[in-house]
Amino acid sequence: MDRDALTALWERRWPGNEPVGYEIDQGGRDVWVRFHSLPESKRYPDDEHEYAILLERYNTVLDELFAGTEVYVMTPRWTGRSSVPRMRRDAKHWRTWLQADDPEPGFRTYCHVFVERRWWRRGCLDRLLRRVADDAEGGVIITDTGMRRLYHPYDGGADVFLTTTEERDRLKERHAAWLSLHPQGL
Repeated sequence: MDRDALTALWERRWPGNEPVGYEIDQGGRDVWVRFHSLPESKRYPDDEHEYAILLERYNTVLDELFAGTEVYVMTPRWTGRSSVPRMRRDAKHWRTWLQADDPEPGFRTYCHVFVERRWWRRGCLDRLLRRVADDAEGGVIITDTGMRRLYHPYDGGADVFLTTTEERDRLKERHAAWLSLHPQGL
């Protein structure tokens, strides 16, 4: 993995945004849509039936975005030190930055982002997606290798950034039942 090339691509595609899902600015972006992962906007699954529903929703959209292609899976970790923490064997350290500065060293927070490149196939990230749904993992981004489309799953749903408003509208139409009733789509 060429860290510099990855950084240059990210900064070209998503200027002013750190590669952490919930930090991507959706304000003013007419290519963003949010889907809820459970009926009636329920946030957390209670049983295996509800996990099956949310995994079906996550995987359906991921298939539509990335079927037959390679993706980057970006996973952040936060620590109180600048040294890089351990991560899954296949994930490579990409970036670290001081996210919350404080004169007291014990209150500083560093964000470390790891990247894994893999072929997308339905279900290949189910374990990670379950951890996201349980709020045991956060800030994850799944993107094509050109970083044109971003998929940010979170506990309760997923934010999706597409290439055009037309592409966004087609995706919204196909999955209208998964949209929020909130006027701003939240």
